[in-house]
Amino acid sequence: MNTNTREGIEVQAEPAILVGVRLPGSRMDFQSPLGELGALAETAGARVVGELLQNRAVPAGKTYIGKGKVAELVTMTAELGARVVIFDNELSPRQIQSLEKEVKVKVIDRSELILDIFANRATTREAQLQVEIAQLQYTAPRLRAMWSHLGQVTGGAPVGVGTRGPGEQQLEIDRRIVARRLVAFKRELEEVQARKAREVEMRRAEHFTVGIVGYTNAGKSTLFNAITTGGAYTADKLFATLATRVERWNIGGANAVLLSDTVGFIRDLPHHLVASFRATLEDAIHAHALLIVLDASDREAPLQLETVREVLDDVGANTQPRFLLLNKIDRIPTLPFEARQSLRTLAEWEEHEPGAIAMSALTGAGLEDLRARVRDLVTGGPRRRSIRIPIANARLIDVIEKRCTVVDRNYTDIDVELIAEIGDRQIEALLPLGEAFLVDGVDPRPKQASWGVRDARRRSPHLAAPAALDALAADTQSAETTDDE
Repeated sequence: MNTNTREGIEVQAEPAILVGVRLPGSRMDFQSPLGELGALAETAGARVVGELLQNRAVPAGKTYIGKGKVAELVTMTAELGARVVIFDNELSPRQIQSLEKEVKVKVIDRSELILDIFANRATTREAQLQVEIAQLQYTAPRLRAMWSHLGQVTGGAPVGVGTRGPGEQQLEIDRRIVARRLVAFKRELEEVQARKAREVEMRRAEHFTVGIVGYTNAGKSTLFNAITTGGAYTADKLFATLATRVERWNIGGANAVLLSDTVGFIRDLPHHLVASFRATLEDAIHAHALLIVLDASDREAPLQLETVREVLDDVGANTQPRFLLLNKIDRIPTLPFEARQSLRTLAEWEEHEPGAIAMSALTGAGLEDLRARVRDLVTGGPRRRSIRIPIANARLIDVIEKRCTVVDRNYTDIDVELIAEIGDRQIEALLPLGEAFLVDGVDPRPKQASWGVRDARRRSPHLAAPAALDALAADTQSAETTDDE
């Protein structure tokens, strides 16, 4: 085997053979067990020329597949002219080395393939750093199997300050280089993520935020473009989106939210990427609500939905309301009857997932229903109310003007009364801003956080009805008397 075949993990334009081992409890699709791996390989640029599948109770220790299948793989590789073998399972460094010795071509596993796709698609500095870290974490324990330059380094070699000098193996140098790069990349990533976390927190404080999540290639970016000004990259490929994009979404009734399009999920995602890309899902983790987009025309949709929910739970995005969107319903009737045998009908989905929204991001079907559902969540049942705000609180006035339908305004020298259509949840969303205001003459904030009656009269004597102020004054005087005693 050419010792340079491990000098990178590019699989572009290479003829590839797919190999899968179906173990007990495997999540493989029984009708197309290597279908998703084939889609991943094509996304990376490889050309699938053959497939090999084996059912085993446990993997073979040295080569993962049995001896007979190894011999069959060697024959297939030679006959089909394959230059790379891609396993749907995660292999150990020793298994990779043993397999490459037998088949005489490069062998990569599912994790390495996904890392290659992410490396080719990463555009933002954050995504690039996350990919670098994930690749180094994957590569570090595999150095001995991946590199052959393990000869002794002579005393005059330019190995740099801090090395052990003569006698050190190249492997140890490589490991130290990897360790140093990991430290540097993690430090830079922490700085980038800290800035992003502050941006996300600011957006959440000032706007109602909604995150689009779902399995890769479920149609998230198509939906994003359909209901916002667009701009997200769309393609019928896995992992078309790697960087989060945020746009304003007008949900009607003078209401708008910030919508974020996030990276797609996939089963058996390498654990290095789950950890590294958690920050990519920062918008989803801290969003007020989540839209789970599911390709209802895919027979693996139930398994994909389970994967999405597991990933959301793993990253901590499990406290906010979720809307399940059954996307691509326009494609279900066009499928052959045989293909629909394994698909859930919309009636079955409604039975399994009450409240799911049937829609098509491509045709626009169901989008108005989605808008109405999100609007109800954002407003919490709007009704006409009087809101009094000190005139100095320009930020709060601006937020209400943008988020609500204001039908009238009454100004004085020190405050303004806004007559607005506003719901309970919208009022709750104003509280974290920390500004003083009254709704229908009542301070909506918790009593311990409310501003004192003397401060209320000083800042705006018109902010509350006399009865409300007298009651607040009585409570304040009673508390002061108790403290004096």
